[in-house]
Amino acid sequence: MLALRLARGSRPLVQLRRLLVAAASAGTGFLLLYVLAGAVARPAGSFPRLLWALVPLAATVHLAVAVARTDPATRPRAGMDAVGLGPVRLSLVAAVSTAVSCSLGSALALAAFLHLRGDLGGLPFDGAAAPLLHADRPLPVAAALTLLAVVPLTASAVTAVALRPHTPPSPSAPPSPHTGLPWGIALTVCGLAVEGYAGRDGAALPAGWVLTALGLALAGPGLAHACGTLVQAARPGALRLLAGRALQEEAPRIGRPLGVLCAVGAAALSAATLPGPDGPGAPLGPLTGPACALVTLCAAATLLTSAVEVRQNRSAARAALLDLGTPGTVLRTAAGVRAGALLTVCVPVSWAVAQLTSLALTR
Repeated sequence: MLALRLARGSRPLVQLRRLLVAAASAGTGFLLLYVLAGAVARPAGSFPRLLWALVPLAATVHLAVAVARTDPATRPRAGMDAVGLGPVRLSLVAAVSTAVSCSLGSALALAAFLHLRGDLGGLPFDGAAAPLLHADRPLPVAAALTLLAVVPLTASAVTAVALRPHTPPSPSAPPSPHTGLPWGIALTVCGLAVEGYAGRDGAALPAGWVLTALGLALAGPGLAHACGTLVQAARPGALRLLAGRALQEEAPRIGRPLGVLCAVGAAALSAATLPGPDGPGAPLGPLTGPACALVTLCAAATLLTSAVEVRQNRSAARAALLDLGTPGTVLRTAAGVRAGALLTVCVPVSWAVAQLTSLALTR
């Protein structure tokens, strides 16, 4: 009840982010039901499709965690411990709020799926996609409900773990964003090797994609930090120093979503060069395009949400700069410089990974 009351009293922008989570959950739930219906109609070859359907699931969970981090209702405030809302309780509130949003999306997915199959009569477009959704075969109710429960349960569990209270690092030894860079490169290389071993029709191809995405996500903070260093190179002025230092401070938070977006871009580029109904261009059949759009939108929304979180964390520094007389145009120009630096580094990285993926799959 507390989570519902906090959600009802939130600002429109916060509600919009929760609706985005619900929409992503609905899309993922619909894809899972589509894979289930296909497995009932044609059991042979259904396992690779299930593995590919886990990619939108991971993107949805990633977005849900990012939205929970920026939710004002789950941020610690002074005096909240006195009313029993300490850090542990707030993390549980965030998990419940995430579960509610994802459950709403799963319910919408079930209603839309049954309606397009023709199981719910009396509404427009009833049974419009009956052949595609295998309406001639009965849908296992228990299996459908189990698949729909995967998204809320996974998202709420990951949110509770990500927002759990933890001891802050010592100021004398701050964590370096370059720590995960070599491991990220190693995981990316392993993913490319798995893709080359699996081939275009191999069942291990989704595992290769996942390893590549994890590697880029792990290397993302190091790439973002390198972008900040690039901005400050060659005798920088005040504007480039401000943009570069801010980008280096933001690297641990925006680096991983940036790496995931690079992985999605690389996957899109490589899939565009490898068409064919039996290859990675269509792993989910007719719903491959909507699934790719869902993953791309989730990755972009996660990056934007992480940027909002960074802006919230830097509000005190921004206010101090404005009090010192810094023009607002300087701060906006610095933000543009940071975005340009990220594009300058991440676009070539995505292109290079896409080229290596294409080489691995066409050897």
